[in-house]
Amino acid sequence: MSGLYRKPVLIYNPAAGKIKRSGGKLLRDVQSALSQAGFTPELIPTTGPGVASDLARQAIDRGSDLIIGLGGDGTINEIASGVIGSRVPLAILPGGTANVLSIETRGGTNAVRTASQLATRVPKRIAVGKITSTLCKDRYFLAMVGVGLDAKIVHNVNPAIKSRTGKFAYWVAGFQQFAKPLDPIPLDEKVYGFVLASRVRNYGGDLELARNASLLRDEFEIVKFRGTNPLFYAFYMLGAVVRQHLHLPGISAHKGAILDFPKPGAHVQADGEYAGQTPARVELVPDALTLLVPPNFAG
Repeated sequence: MSGLYRKPVLIYNPAAGKIKRSGGKLLRDVQSALSQAGFTPELIPTTGPGVASDLARQAIDRGSDLIIGLGGDGTINEIASGVIGSRVPLAILPGGTANVLSIETRGGTNAVRTASQLATRVPKRIAVGKITSTLCKDRYFLAMVGVGLDAKIVHNVNPAIKSRTGKFAYWVAGFQQFAKPLDPIPLDEKVYGFVLASRVRNYGGDLELARNASLLRDEFEIVKFRGTNPLFYAFYMLGAVVRQHLHLPGISAHKGAILDFPKPGAHVQADGEYAGQTPARVELVPDALTLLVPPNFAG
């Protein structure tokens, strides 16, 4: 498969958790693995938030026929935004904290191993999500949008703690939410504290909240967590740990392609990056992106 791609580009985030902590060794090891697999990509580092999509778009304009993204879910989201609408494939290498997208596409959390297997991967055309909120207009996402609890956690994460400890920073921010009620999210005549519209089963690298989601279907798995009492969410998360949360009272799941949040004031995150507040609209964009996945990938 590597012989099909003559002008690959590797866009990477030097500040991504695993890359930064390795002191550059991870990038060198990824290069070596790619070379052994038959890929010799041009290396392009990101220079700050929001630039990766432009780098991907510019690479395609110069004739690149494969975009390889190395970084966390936020960086991969940005890179994908520059690839969406083209027929150029995107390959994902895990370099961040949660690496939800890599785990979902059977790439795991080891960037070097994933790079070594890249030649065996095949292109699949998938749908992506799009969100419009107070902070962003028509922003694309690959994995999920969360409204309420998890978005507030993302908003409150301490960057210094995240840089040093990775996922632990999210647990710290999460425990801080138990001191007061969650912001209410009124939908379908009920009040929720957390709503997830997901294209993937994996959540945060450790849990499966949307257990029936699939990247290969043109729909979201929408999971709603009822109530604003933070003690409910300790119970909900315990259910998620043992993979029984969808059987709990207060949690519901259904399929959908559009979801509106008309009431102002609830926090929103997209692929682990803060995306402002409601009002917001989440919708599906079919046939939007070519993703490289294992040949036996079933979604």
